[in-house]
Amino acid sequence: MSYRKEKMMSLAGVQVNDLDRDGLKEQSRVLLNEKMHGICFSPYEGKQKPGDVISEAQVRRKLALLQPYTKWIRVFSCTQGNEIIPVLAREYGFKTLVGAWLGDDLEKNEEEIKALVELANQGYVDVAAVGNEVMYRKELQEDELIAYINRVKEALPEIPVGYVDAYYEFTNRPKITEACDVILANCYPYWEGCGIDYSLLYMKQMYYQAQAAAPGKKVIITETGWPSEGEALGAAVPGYENALKYFINAQTWSQTDGIEMFYFAAFDESWKVDAEGAVGAYWGLWDQNEQLKF
Repeated sequence: MSYRKEKMMSLAGVQVNDLDRDGLKEQSRVLLNEKMHGICFSPYEGKQKPGDVISEAQVRRKLALLQPYTKWIRVFSCTQGNEIIPVLAREYGFKTLVGAWLGDDLEKNEEEIKALVELANQGYVDVAAVGNEVMYRKELQEDELIAYINRVKEALPEIPVGYVDAYYEFTNRPKITEACDVILANCYPYWEGCGIDYSLLYMKQMYYQAQAAAPGKKVIITETGWPSEGEALGAAVPGYENALKYFINAQTWSQTDGIEMFYFAAFDESWKVDAEGAVGAYWGLWDQNEQLKF
């Protein structure tokens, strides 16, 4: 039996509920050392939040830390200092999924779109994401978003262009789905109150729903994860061991089935508490001090 086939059979046979805390840590580290497909990257540290000054030094330090463990980096914005991330990511050997952050400020949207196109034309973008959950937040009309997507597609004919949102939006909004070259789906069993024991099955169902909404188009899971601290949401209970179980299940599926997945997130971010409550600060694989949790 080949090493790869033997390894895949071994990974597929992992039963997280059979592992104690040390076993979960060990298996998580094994999968991390195999390199994830991708991870969601934000450079903020301490009390920083979007809009604050980002230094090149802090971006370099964080990218260097991630370099051994992932092939792709996902970037959420192309302005306010984030435009240096794809440039530096390329230097560290990463492929990049780069997003223009859209909202209800049309002037800022123009800045984001122009910066995304410029970065792509300079060779720093492998997949372009036009907007992130802007339909979910109800900050744009559907036709406005499609116009932005088409503008970027026209400007970047050689680069796959898509839109990031919850998996079900691609079922609910077929015009947006049609406009996308690639389907960029966020899949969060936690946010739908799913218990950890059923979370992998539920994430697979989310992925296949997005796939069914766009026959023939690639589906990339642009966000998925589980918080290591915080309050329960229905049957979904945050916690250190549950976060490790989810990571193991997600990465094993990604590796064995070739699912392109960006794990959320690289680092804990305190600013997210304002939007998501206490749980918002604990989605990282690394903590705020850049220490790997396992």
